[in-house]
Formats: sequence, C-alpha cells, structure tokens
Amino acid sequence: MAEETAIAAVEAAGLDYEVKRHGRVGSLEEAAAARGVPPGDLIKTLVVRRADDDFLFVLVPGGREISWPKLRKLLGVSRLSMPDAETARAATGYERGTITPFGSSTAWPVIADTRVAEPERPISLGGGAHGVGLTVAAGEALTALGAQVADVTTEG
Repeated sequence: MAEETAIAAVEAAGLDYEVKRHGRVGSLEEAAAARGVPPGDLIKTLVVRRADDDFLFVLVPGGREISWPKLRKLLGVSRLSMPDAETARAATGYERGTITPFGSSTAWPVIADTRVAEPERPISLGGGAHGVGLTVAAGEALTALGAQVADVTTEG
C-alpha cells in the first residue's frame, strides 16, 4: 500500500512525523484545516518532466504555484512540462493528489521553494494515499531529501 511506503520512507530517514488521516477535501483551506496547519504549510509535491524518463519533484506551498520561467532558468532548460496522471504514477508509484517524494519508486531530484525552507516549520506533505498527510519539520525533511532550495513559485 502506498501510504505504508511513504511512512516507511519517512521513518527510514529518521524523521519525527505525524500522520493525519481525513476524508476527501474540496479546497486548500479544507485540507489545511483537516491537517491542522495553516494553508501555506500544506505543501504540494508536483512532478515535473524535464525529458522522457527524467522527472523532478517541486515542493510548492499552499496558495502558490510553480513559476515556469523561474524553474526553467534555475534548471537551465527551455522546456518543462507536467506529465499526465498515469505518467506521474509510473514515475513515482503514487496517484496524483497523494504524491510525496518520500518512498517514490524513483528518488527524483527535489526542488523546494524558498518559502518551504524554514527549519523548524512544521509542513504537511502528501502521505501516499488520498486523505493522508505527513507532518514533518521542514528543515529536516529537506535535508533528508537532499532538496535544492530556490525561489521557484509565484502567488497562486
């Protein structure tokens, strides 16, 4: 089960974490309330395709979205795209809406927006299943993931 994979990966990384389980939600605000965090601490894990079979994760705070010009400049590429749901699942082992870099079937590179990187800040990431979130300390999580931190988002 994907939820167990995500939890096992967080444990293997030696992180303190809390699992929050809730039903399906219809908005960022509902999800944040269900997980007990402010909307900006609810972190979307987006899968971005650089080339065929070459992906990366971008961690985006709630209320923000990827700035494609900033991300392309950071990566030194002229084209990036979002894969369809089936391709994202094949690349990560997770369904859209549940994706987390923890326990992904491939350890793709991780880029975290600068707004995610406050060390002691508790953030909530996808937990591998719908309605499951993993709350971890931002700094420890980014270190465990080997994340590159950069300004890659814009107001959503």
